[in-house]
Amino acid sequence: MSNLQTIQSAYAAFGKNDPSVLFGAMAPDIRWNEAEGNPLADRNPYVGPQAVGEGVFGRLLAAIDGFSAVPERFVDGGDHVVVLGRYGGTMKHSGAKLDAPYCHVYRFTEDRIVSFQQYTDSAQWARLMP
Repeated sequence: MSNLQTIQSAYAAFGKNDPSVLFGAMAPDIRWNEAEGNPLADRNPYVGPQAVGEGVFGRLLAAIDGFSAVPERFVDGGDHVVVLGRYGGTMKHSGAKLDAPYCHVYRFTEDRIVSFQQYTDSAQWARLMP
């Protein structure tokens, strides 16, 4: 499976509430960075799948009902795969709607994701997240 196919499969599975494909593709020492200004960037870089699971995804699910990351375009750069899309969901504490664009940049080494960089509307995230 190519790096692009791995990422496409990961987003398809995530859309069905199954993060196992994404986590299964991560290198043990992945370095995951949330966008500067995003409240979840407070622990950057997250190192390792467990840190990503607890520090990013666990916090997202605790704060947002119906969280989604819907891809609109995939860009195959070989060792780098870029995904453009939109986040959605409803903030549990306020009922406010999240609707923010994103750009995700994945870097692969030997068929494993070794780094992730998020770009998004961090002002919206900061305004909505508790």
